[in-house]
Amino acid sequence: MAYLIMYKPTRDNFINTMSEQEQQILGQHFSYLQNLLAEKKLLLAGPCEDGSLGIAIVEVESEVQAMEIMQNDPCVQNKVFCGEVKPFRVSLRS
Repeated sequence: MAYLIMYKPTRDNFINTMSEQEQQILGQHFSYLQNLLAEKKLLLAGPCEDGSLGIAIVEVESEVQAMEIMQNDPCVQNKVFCGEVKPFRVSLRS
């Protein structure tokens, strides 16, 4: 089953005001998503151009697993992003 993970920065204008530490955590977030892709759990991921929202669509067996993926994300663990998980129906896929 697929799930949409919505990542939102914990403050406005995050993209323009990131600290060096937050940039490092964002790099860890990217590596984390790359690992999920290699494990074939991640279908796609990316941010909005304005930095207001990022998404990841994961394909796992349960919502519990999707929540664990979100909660284990370095940006969520370090309170750089907050996250939300929603069931997602993939209607078209390449």
